[in-house]
Amino acid sequence: MARLADVKSAFVEDDGVVLPDAAPGSMGPPPPKRPKTRPSGAAGSSPGTEGPAGDGEKEWWEVDDGEEEYVPLKKRRDQAVSASAARLGHTLARAPPPGTSAAAGAKPSSDAADPGSDAPPNVREFAPAKETTSLLSRAAGLKLMAAAVTPAQKLAEEEAAILKSINEKKALMSAKELAKDVSYTQSMETGWKPPAHIRALSKEQCDELREKWHIIVEGVDIPPPIKTFKEMKFPAPILNELNRKGITRPTPIQIQGLPVILSGRDVIGIAFTGSGKSLTFVLPMIMAAMMEERRMPLEGGEGPVGLILCPSRELARQTHEVIEGFTTELQKQGEAEMRVVLCIGGVDSREQTDVVRERGVHMVTATPGRLKDLLHRKRMNLDICKYLCLDEADRMVDLGFEEDIRDIYSFFKAQRQTLLFSATMPAKIRTFAESALVNPIVVNVGRAGAANLDVVQEVEYVKQEAKIVYLLECLQKTPPPVLIFCENKADVDDIHEYLLLKGVEAVAIHGGKAQEERDHGISEFKAQRKDVLVAADVAGKGLDFPNIQHVVNYDMPEEIENYVHRIGRTGRGGKTGIATTFINKNQSESILLDLKHLLREAKQRIPPVLQMLEDPSDHAEELAKLTGTKGCAYCGGLGHRIGDCPKLGNQKEKDIAGAGRKDFFGSGGFGGEM
Repeated sequence: MARLADVKSAFVEDDGVVLPDAAPGSMGPPPPKRPKTRPSGAAGSSPGTEGPAGDGEKEWWEVDDGEEEYVPLKKRRDQAVSASAARLGHTLARAPPPGTSAAAGAKPSSDAADPGSDAPPNVREFAPAKETTSLLSRAAGLKLMAAAVTPAQKLAEEEAAILKSINEKKALMSAKELAKDVSYTQSMETGWKPPAHIRALSKEQCDELREKWHIIVEGVDIPPPIKTFKEMKFPAPILNELNRKGITRPTPIQIQGLPVILSGRDVIGIAFTGSGKSLTFVLPMIMAAMMEERRMPLEGGEGPVGLILCPSRELARQTHEVIEGFTTELQKQGEAEMRVVLCIGGVDSREQTDVVRERGVHMVTATPGRLKDLLHRKRMNLDICKYLCLDEADRMVDLGFEEDIRDIYSFFKAQRQTLLFSATMPAKIRTFAESALVNPIVVNVGRAGAANLDVVQEVEYVKQEAKIVYLLECLQKTPPPVLIFCENKADVDDIHEYLLLKGVEAVAIHGGKAQEERDHGISEFKAQRKDVLVAADVAGKGLDFPNIQHVVNYDMPEEIENYVHRIGRTGRGGKTGIATTFINKNQSESILLDLKHLLREAKQRIPPVLQMLEDPSDHAEELAKLTGTKGCAYCGGLGHRIGDCPKLGNQKEKDIAGAGRKDFFGSGGFGGEM
């Protein structure tokens, strides 16, 4: 016990640890540390109890001697580095800027570091003082900034980047204009002016009239709207022909569109199907041709003065017939002969060019492929052409005619008035067109891509195998004529054969039939000698069939634009019509969402199968405010955004598949025609 007491007194003094002095030069290790508490498992003790005597005194091994807990070497090194970094940052923050003298407050430099500092010598003198914010602080700031951006804002930025990449193409100008950097700043001069009492209308009165007819205009120096054809100063023969057709007053697109075009301004015209877009660009072209003929009569090899490009042969033929009706009436009333030529594929080109070569031509209606062929063969020229209209412009670009149009532009020798018209005009087309237009005016009646409100839309879920049988029941909804649309040519032929077997007077057209057969079928249907027309989408773009009461979509199209064009074949000219659409599980959820939103916008009944679809767009309203586009900026669909556009995906696949395989002797596009 004596020896134990001696050891205890040597190491314990005032409840603290007293280390014995080591002999000078001794290298012996420090004494081992004692545990602060009694070792676990010792006899006669338990956790949290005092000594066995119970008098409150601790055993010598339980004495709290104030010694620090052992810190591993790695941890001590890390602590030293952190402390040095902290002192260094503090010193740099207090250091004067470079070039400041010591008298200005800087401490004199020293080769030695501060006592107690772990920083190397001269670190304060030679360390840069440019940046005092640590990388961690900067990273935290960036995270805060990123958190401040809402998901809708992030999506809007992504959509803008996608749309910019789509539109990064050559300008829609001729090669000569691009080479010489020619740009036009002034619109064409036509000499036409509205009547004095129309010009006297105030801006508020014009806006009130536009609001009454739901006309939206964009641009500068917009001509006032005019409510009658007579006040637009059309000659008597044109007014007589309009009355003969039963057209007594202009439609909303004509009220604003005609004065703008007659003034010589470039126009982007957007209006629902059956709203009278054709007359909006046909009548000013006739007036321009009449003016040119009065100034200087055309001779052989000259012309045309006006040019209309259409995406399909049927639409080009229909527009040509409308122009011929007015020119025939003008000639009957003593006006000069207006020669009109139709340039489409499927017919002998010599019939089309003989008139140009012998007498000259005033107006031409053409498909891009055939016109490009005639221009390259020098059978026609655009030297004096001053009027260009792209009908169904969005369809023209979709079919791959963009490069053909650029090629046609290279044959113009001077400035021209350019018009773009369509029922569906997404933002991509407007951006594409702005490079070719000079101070354009946008005339919009309703939302671009919106369905005709005069059409009752019925959507029914029908299984694939039961569609052709249920079709006969649908035909009983209304009296003929009825128009049936299909996605592919095989279904057109099958339905046509089935209807004939059931005793229905039907005719069919699609792109695989000869042009003569297609023309015959359309003429039979228009003359009401056939009750039903079964067609692919070739008949859904712009064709005007009289008194169509019912449109049946045997297939839901892959793009919502085609749906809008299809159902627009009925409910034209202020009349009402019915559109029945078959849907089933074969349709993608994306197109069904677009259909659901379109029905909701048109205040139509939404079937339960569409109501069950969940809309993934949580930020639709906020995105619409940020981007200015209600739905997809590429196709106009309301059920998705451009990042999820199926049409854009399909187009990219086509571009990849068709890269390096351009058909120089073909139609010039996907589904396009010469």
